[in-house]
Order: sequence, then C-alpha cells, then structure tokens
Amino acid sequence: MGSHARFHLLLALTIVFWAGNALVGRATVGQVPPIALSFWRWAIALLIILPFTARDMIRVAPLIRARWQVVTVMAVASVTAYNTLLYLALQTTTAINATLVATSMPVMLLILSRVWLKTPIRLAQGLGIALSLAGVLFIIGRGDPARLMGLGLAAGDLLMLAAVLSWTIYSAMLRRYPLDVPGQTLLAVLIAIGTVFILPLYLWEIASGVTMEVTWTAATAILYTAVFPSLLAYTFWNKGVAALGAAVAGQYTYLMPLFTAVLAVALLGESFHWFHGLGGVMIFGGLWLATRQKK
Repeated sequence: MGSHARFHLLLALTIVFWAGNALVGRATVGQVPPIALSFWRWAIALLIILPFTARDMIRVAPLIRARWQVVTVMAVASVTAYNTLLYLALQTTTAINATLVATSMPVMLLILSRVWLKTPIRLAQGLGIALSLAGVLFIIGRGDPARLMGLGLAAGDLLMLAAVLSWTIYSAMLRRYPLDVPGQTLLAVLIAIGTVFILPLYLWEIASGVTMEVTWTAATAILYTAVFPSLLAYTFWNKGVAALGAAVAGQYTYLMPLFTAVLAVALLGESFHWFHGLGGVMIFGGLWLATRQKK
C-alpha cells in the first residue's frame, strides 16, 4: 500500500470511529449526561495513554511551555469544545439536522486553508466537493429535496455548528503550527490540557442536579468513546492531516452519514434504503475526484 493510500485509509477509519461516537452519544441520551460523557471519555483515555507517553511528555515539556498558547488553543478546540458541543447538540437535535450541519466542515476547512494557509483550491477539488455534498444531502433528505427544505435550525444545530467550527480551527492549526513532538505524546498533552478545561463544566453539570448513574450502559459508552473515537481516531486524524492537509482530510467528513447509516443498520436494526446506496456512490465519487493526486 502506497504512503498516500495508507493515510487515506487512516482517515476513513477515523470517520468510522466518529460515526460510532455519534451513535453512542445519541443512544445514551437520558442515560449519560453529555458533559459527564465528555469528561470521563477523556479522563479514561488519559489514564490509558499516560503510561506510554509520560516520559516523553517530560522531555518535550520545554517546547510545550514555549508554545503554550498554540497548544492550549488546539487542546480546547479539539478535546474540550468539539466533543462536549457534539454531545450537547445530540440532546436537542435530530441526527438528520446534526449531520447536515456537520457537512459544513469541509467548506470551512477549505476556506480557512485558503485564507490562513494560502492553500489553492483546484477546479477538480471544487467539483468533487460539490458532488460529495450533493450525496450527503441526498442521504439526509432520504432522496426527497422537499424534506431538506423543511429542516430548521434548533439550539442543537447551532451547537453542532460551533462544534464544527472548533474542529476546523484545530485541523488548520495542525498544519499551520507544526510541533516537533511525537504524535502520541502530542495527543496525550492535548488530552491532559483539554480535560482540565472540561472539569469546570462537568462540576457545573453536577451542581445543576444532572448526575450520571453508574450502569453497564454508561461504562460501555465511556470505554468505547475513550478508546476508539479518542485515542485511535485522533492519532489517525493527526497523521492524515499532517500528510495530506486539512482540506483533503475534511473531505472525509462527507462519509459520516453513510458510515452512520451502516452502523445503525448493524447495531440498531435500522433499514438501509436505496438513497443511502446512491448517495454513498456520489460521496465516494466526489472524494476520489477531490483527493486524487495531480500528475
């Protein structure tokens, strides 16, 4: 497998893990409070990764201190903000609306990459984006354009839009401010800082009377989100962005509705319809067009 193909595979696996994260967040509404899920997800992830990275974290501490502003913004934008906002959004919005809002991420990434990183947008890339977006909208609208026209932005949609913006900023910063720190070590640093910023929000949630009952469902949800969407997905995403760029990586978010539908069929017993298949073909076609290497 070529180097570029390997990084594309890592990005695809990232989206699979994140699709599972969205399903867990939606399935545990009313059972696991959103900020509690965010906090314990990252706290457990930190406990898992710390034994493997603690020594290297001490070694790179001077560099982290020298770039503390950049590192802190990256930690807050990714670990603290994105997932907390995602879980909060899933409390009050439908999966259709949340997915629709999430499709703005590639557009945000392209614009931010163009303005901030001076990354040009090729014609083929623009056409691929349009085709992938059409496929996403086709899936979300269940093959009926009129269905999309009836969607309105609720509080959860606005929270999801804020989550997408925070992740866009993080992805662009990975490229704009590269740090000479091993990937796993950087991830551990971001988790440690980001979890500290989640803690006051978690304490506020508890003070508001929203507490989590310790059950097998809660424990399973936290363990899954700590390992797959956290440790593995972040590692894969960081490698993909570093190798292929934020704009290319952003195209993979178009796969989220398709992968979410596949996982929903397997885990929740939902039906797979014709518009999922046709929309998936459009998404993959757009991805190929937008990410293929120019000779």
